[in-house]
Amino acid sequence: MLFTCRHNCKEVSARFTSPVSALIIAFMEGHHLILGELTDLITGDTLEDTHDERYRQEIAHLLLHSKGFDRESIQPRYPLRVRAGTNCALIRIDFVVSVAAKIGMIVKYAPGSLVTRYRPALAAARLVAPYQVPRVVITNGKTADILDGPSGKRLTSGLASIPDKDALESIVAQSPLAAIASERAEIEARIVYAFEIDDACPCDNTVCRL
Repeated sequence: MLFTCRHNCKEVSARFTSPVSALIIAFMEGHHLILGELTDLITGDTLEDTHDERYRQEIAHLLLHSKGFDRESIQPRYPLRVRAGTNCALIRIDFVVSVAAKIGMIVKYAPGSLVTRYRPALAAARLVAPYQVPRVVITNGKTADILDGPSGKRLTSGLASIPDKDALESIVAQSPLAAIASERAEIEARIVYAFEIDDACPCDNTVCRL
């Protein structure tokens, strides 16, 4: 069977005796295993079929079918431009969720530990809009932590605890949506750059240095 692995931003195809052997080799060599293609649930776009993308699609399914959001209110792979001094880059926020014409929640996916993702996700939530986004969700696809955007405190855990449409509408209505000062935005941009760009895997094709 033909499988494709991504290594150093280049695609390498090879024939393996089984998906398991391909996965082991990909893991050992730091590759991103590409299993084929899949269709994005929200946009209908054709995407590379990877293990990470399958988790993202499960999150998309949850937002659409369990949490009651419509496709128009969810922006997947939201591009966020960040600057740190003379350095500039583009990152992708996995899901930006809006209600009542306001961004109410961002969802950041990454495999592994959730706690280590808190700070860059909170920083991104202070850059994606000119105001403080009230909810930040960090998930590895198996569980999730829901953070209060202004304070950064963990409010609850578990995929079932992600706010649904009605709950998010209430949260946004009761939130001050305080403006982010330019000085604060500059600090947050440097934090995002440090975590998402300087510390990025060389194979990560979701970030782009400009």
